[in-house]
Amino acid sequence: MTRTVRRIRRPLQGAAVAAAALLALGACSPSGADSSAKPDSSGSGKLSGEVTVFAAASLKESFTTLGERFEKEHPGTKVTFSFGGSDSLAASITGGAPADVFASASPKTMKIVTDAEDASGPPVTFVRNKLEIATLPGNPHHVSSLEDLTAPGLKVVLCDKEVPCGAAAHKALDTSGLKLTPVSYEQDVKAALTKVELKEADAAVVYKSDVHAAGDKVAGVEFPESADAVNDYPIALLKDARNAEAAKAFIALVRSAEGQKVLSGAGFLKP
Repeated sequence: MTRTVRRIRRPLQGAAVAAAALLALGACSPSGADSSAKPDSSGSGKLSGEVTVFAAASLKESFTTLGERFEKEHPGTKVTFSFGGSDSLAASITGGAPADVFASASPKTMKIVTDAEDASGPPVTFVRNKLEIATLPGNPHHVSSLEDLTAPGLKVVLCDKEVPCGAAAHKALDTSGLKLTPVSYEQDVKAALTKVELKEADAAVVYKSDVHAAGDKVAGVEFPESADAVNDYPIALLKDARNAEAAKAFIALVRSAEGQKVLSGAGFLKP
């Protein structure tokens, strides 16, 4: 009988030690993390605190919508966005700016962050985007092709070459053998689009998603060369994320069927 009792007690004691260890780990969460944020893969975890997302300017409308949904699904959370040119955002992250998530408009700008070892794990492509020409409402200059943008007297705006939309536009122009001198280079795609919306330019080469977001403020013109300059959009959790679990949950929402529906509705392509 004594031997039987011993055989029963040993696994019970092991279970008690394991439970105690788990409790100790829970009580000793790192001070840099939000201890109230827990994994939410089952939908039953409790997330709280602020999530800071650095995202390409072209994601502004769709990510704002997803941020509102995230806050509604997880009461007690707040999603704060910083939108801008992907190159500038990447430089801010590597310079020490506090952020939890980075969503870039190109693998090249994401590589700035990964090369600096500021990402936690490999980035994942969540959408793609292609270029479109934005013209004044009604397309009064009858722009129907990329070549039409080279017409004398037409005021055209491009994104800066270091910005993903600018790099893509130059790739499309180079592939076509076209030379275009814009009236200005803008630091992000929204700034380029705004020039047309304010009638300070006749046309701009931007993303299809931005033409969609502008509604009747501009007219969109598709061109076949855009197929040669489609941008992949990667997203990554950052190494120094202060609210890693909530950040993971936001990334999961972006990649979910719900998130993809919002992004597709905004004009983005599936990854």
